[in-house]
Amino acid sequence: MLKIQMNKELLWIKKSIEQRNQLCRDFFQQEAFRLAQMSQKIAERFLDGAKILAFGKGQAVTDAQHIAVEFVHPVIVGKRALPALDISVDFTHWLKVLCSSKDIVFGFSPLEEDSAVKEALQWAYSRGAMTFSLPGKDGSYALCSPTTDPWVFQEIVEMLYHMLWETVHLFF
Repeated sequence: MLKIQMNKELLWIKKSIEQRNQLCRDFFQQEAFRLAQMSQKIAERFLDGAKILAFGKGQAVTDAQHIAVEFVHPVIVGKRALPALDISVDFTHWLKVLCSSKDIVFGFSPLEEDSAVKEALQWAYSRGAMTFSLPGKDGSYALCSPTTDPWVFQEIVEMLYHMLWETVHLFF
């Protein structure tokens, strides 16, 4: 009986992973050109003196921390570090103090879009900043989640900003 139960669980895990992998393949194939364009625009902004300001709400705070760390450390030893800061602690205040029209602003929310994150991104966008709404409907790049699974969504977001981080360096 235990063996049958384990086989059912393993089958469920296998099926879940296969579904997640297909969803990711489809999403990144669909978004590839747009992400390449965004990477080029980010690189151009960095060359013009931009910085990344990232913030998140709830469990998405870790994505803001993570993207800041990724951009601060170079892709390859000897390449340039890029200015990035996580302002999640008080993003409404710090965004108004730090954000310029040259900057790149990432707002992270759990699967459901957060109104405070949305308003902060709208404010930054209205000032000329490049904005990434993850998830969201408005901004320079907005991502409506292709899944209702919060774990898969978070994984897609994490792959997305890693791809941006690595691709930006190709445009330097």
